[in-house]
Amino acid sequence: MGEIRKISGPLVVAENMENAHMFDLVRVGKERLIGEIIEIHENRSSVQVYEETSGLYPGEVCVSTGAPLSVELGPGLISSIYDGIQRPLKEIMKICGTNLARGVEVSPLDRTKKWHFDPLLNSGDEVVTGDVIGTVKETDVVLHKIMVPYGVSGKIVKITEGDFTVDDVVCVLETETGKKELTLSQKWPVRKGRPYREKLSPVEPLITGQRCIDCLFPLAKGGVAAIPGPFGSGKTVNQHQLAKWAQADIVVYIGCGERGNEMTDVLNEFPELIDPRTGRSLMERTVLIANTSDMPVAAREASIYTGITIGEYFRDMGYSVVLLADSTSRWAEALREMSGRLEEMPGEEGYPAYLGSRLAQFYERAGKVKTLAGEDREGSLSVIGAVSPPGGDISEPVSQATMRIVKVFWGLDAQLAYRRHFPTINWLKSYSLYLDTLAPWFIAHADENWMKNRGRMMALLQDEAKLDEIVKLVGMDSLSVPDRMKMEAARSIREDFLQQDSFDAVDTHASTRKMVLMMELVLSFYDVALEAALKGADIEQLSALPVREAIGRFKFTPEEKIEEKFTEVSSLIHKEIAALVGKEA
Repeated sequence: MGEIRKISGPLVVAENMENAHMFDLVRVGKERLIGEIIEIHENRSSVQVYEETSGLYPGEVCVSTGAPLSVELGPGLISSIYDGIQRPLKEIMKICGTNLARGVEVSPLDRTKKWHFDPLLNSGDEVVTGDVIGTVKETDVVLHKIMVPYGVSGKIVKITEGDFTVDDVVCVLETETGKKELTLSQKWPVRKGRPYREKLSPVEPLITGQRCIDCLFPLAKGGVAAIPGPFGSGKTVNQHQLAKWAQADIVVYIGCGERGNEMTDVLNEFPELIDPRTGRSLMERTVLIANTSDMPVAAREASIYTGITIGEYFRDMGYSVVLLADSTSRWAEALREMSGRLEEMPGEEGYPAYLGSRLAQFYERAGKVKTLAGEDREGSLSVIGAVSPPGGDISEPVSQATMRIVKVFWGLDAQLAYRRHFPTINWLKSYSLYLDTLAPWFIAHADENWMKNRGRMMALLQDEAKLDEIVKLVGMDSLSVPDRMKMEAARSIREDFLQQDSFDAVDTHASTRKMVLMMELVLSFYDVALEAALKGADIEQLSALPVREAIGRFKFTPEEKIEEKFTEVSSLIHKEIAALVGKEA
């Protein structure tokens, strides 16, 4: 127990806390506000308080709990909406209404609700850390696997089927140190990554149904990606699309310091979104962490760690998890504020010198892993962080530090947003470093020409950018025939392939097979039209052929009709161009 000596916004300095340790959870003042020790000098401890500190005064007590800030993991996580320190917002609202009160202590998991536990093992079975002893049907979509906690192994003495709360004992183990009782829940410190046996190479893509992402800049399962972009460029819409359509079992969405109205949209929309994989509410496989810009600044850091720890927990069950953090820039601003109040030497633009290492510690917790369990179980955690650089300037420190860490960069462009080209991922700025490792999967599971066609499309888009400068100076007529056809092909790639309507029931998602056929149509028209143009066909007439509209409208074809439609449009390409060449001859 210590005594408060100084209060500076979310920073509280307390004396006489000799037995406290770094990152211990503390209770501050008579309202028992939640805080965490972030610096210790002799008997003085600097505490980062995760709640509003107005009204605190020197002389009040500051009590260390002797344990690090931890999250509770167990049935009841799915469909929950938490604040940055894992307090359920719905339960807080029942206590204090719509205004968040300070010092409210609410259990993260419902202590009264009973869950039906189905044992998978019997008395006498040997178990080790991570082994699944039984399951709980958490929602109609998610089967919650009850695992042996870290550091525990032994022989099952007793295991019981039935209805239990998260605190009830469901299994008793005989360990080397005596009997150990297991419940449906366990705790884990948020700043410590959950251990695993082996980290695997990312060789399978996270299919999202978004053509610009899957074809040009794919993300691997267990990979890390950043979505930087200025205000209004579509970061949030992109993240909603990824949450809804990415081939993941669990979604963890962290609203970290974003505006309250954006988080309100998420809270209102996610329960209404129908999960295309199950036909049920998307919330039945989602955990939301809401820490908006009007909530305490310091709690933004906790929200990031809370979210990724929950993601690692489901990864250890063998699930594919996607974590969306919106946005890491607000977290970095919280680090900057705390660093300033601690009077540390600032780095670039006032951010702390350790900004890059903190970001790296967060992103490196992603990955595809073999778990510690005795069985051969694999799980993946993919992390997608939005970055909000002021004015869209990615030369600022947070964007640069993120780019040095992540392997996929989806750079959003305000100019594309003004032109109503969505998604606004700029194909000239973006990149994916997973292409080489994912190429064998795409060739085996999508199409043998996938990487070749992708390369041709990227080359045409890059050539268009160079030729566009010439066109602006001297006009389109100054270009050679092949170059004019390149411009037409690039326009078709942009408008017919890359543009995707997230509000259209069909176009909002495209299967890999549909993407293959769309690439074939766009490139087939380019090849046949270029051959015709070199033989003397008029380029204006080639560009105005009716089949161009048929190619553009192919993306609105339902999945069950794509093969039939592809055959029809392919034959039209050859027929119409042959007719034009014959007429001109």
